[in-house]
Amino acid sequence: MLITIEPGVRLFVDVEGPGFVPDGPRLREKPTLVLLHGGPGYDHSGFKPAFSRLADIAQIVYYDHRGHGRSDRRSEAEWTLDTFADDVVRLCDALGITKPVVLGQSFGGFVAQRYIARHPAHAAKVVLSSTSPHMALERKLAMFEQLGGPEARAVAEAFWTQPNAEHWAEYNRVCKRWYNTRPPADSDAGERILFNEAILFASAGGEQQTMDLLPGLQYAQCPVLVMAGAMDPVCPLQDSQDIFAALPPEWRQLAVFAESGHGAWRDEPEAAFARLREFVLA
Repeated sequence: MLITIEPGVRLFVDVEGPGFVPDGPRLREKPTLVLLHGGPGYDHSGFKPAFSRLADIAQIVYYDHRGHGRSDRRSEAEWTLDTFADDVVRLCDALGITKPVVLGQSFGGFVAQRYIARHPAHAAKVVLSSTSPHMALERKLAMFEQLGGPEARAVAEAFWTQPNAEHWAEYNRVCKRWYNTRPPADSDAGERILFNEAILFASAGGEQQTMDLLPGLQYAQCPVLVMAGAMDPVCPLQDSQDIFAALPPEWRQLAVFAESGHGAWRDEPEAAFARLREFVLA
């Protein structure tokens, strides 16, 4: 469904599960888990059906960032982390959600980090999954070379220094295979994505090149779980360690998954979802 979050702006939203469930003589409210998808340019479909395994403990809200997927396209001037971060609050206001658990994966983690900085008292908890606070290109290139050799390094460098359609095609052919340590559980998942490459090239060649999200993390006012795959080439482990170090000690948690690449919930689902379940219920 399309939800209006401000005049002329609609986001596509899909909600899984009730917010209140029978519990003896009362209705018990479940936490609401708001999922911020990766990209940029992708949509929420990558979370399905994997995150359904948390539907017994949380109401799950999937949505497409503005400009993405089934949400309104809007203008390029609105494709910024500040706007996407503020949209988390706008969407929660529109849906009547208070104190959500917000999970950002990859680019969604960029958004979640900016959300922490701009709205530190809004969330009950935040999960930063396989994400980065800055470009740190040399780290990416070193990991791609470790996993895929000189060709992977060269192709990754070409794309991340000059994002365009030609370099993206080569990146998909050579580099994407190294994102994860196991084949996708759902071989059709990629076909379901509604992809807006214009946002990818605008963000990867623009804001991502100079962003530094670390200073804003000091403002966190709720528990923050940083999840990292030790074999992640695009958001390397060191990036997550930087995020963890920048968070207030009283709020931060770090979970490293030794056999995972980009998204531990993809590569080590049993361990990753067990950790998520523990965090949501704590």
